[in-house]
Amino acid sequence: MPLKMRLARAGAKKKPFYRIVIADSRAPRDGRYIDKIGTYNPMLGKTDAQRVILEADKVKDWLAKGAQPTDRVARFLDVAGIATRAARANPKKAVPGAKMTERAEKKAAKSADGEAAAG
Repeated sequence: MPLKMRLARAGAKKKPFYRIVIADSRAPRDGRYIDKIGTYNPMLGKTDAQRVILEADKVKDWLAKGAQPTDRVARFLDVAGIATRAARANPKKAVPGAKMTERAEKKAAKSADGEAAAG
């Protein structure tokens, strides 16, 4: 039974609130879970101490038992100093696509033609 540390949504419509839980990876997102290890309230400011609350002892116990955190939970654990998260390397993420590059070249050529005609 592969265990996951993940978020389970609670709260009302347009007011999300998440429980950080240990669940079987096959269980639905908001379905049955084994243990609650914290909460996450995205409605609070990023500097608010109540935004992410983790029970560190439980987290460490479940990590020792082999529970795998999802990417978002791994970020929380990294900020809390409980576990380190490997940085993702995606150097091409900020590079514009082919269409955008083509549009930028046309725009630059057009502005250069306009400057040549005016000057």
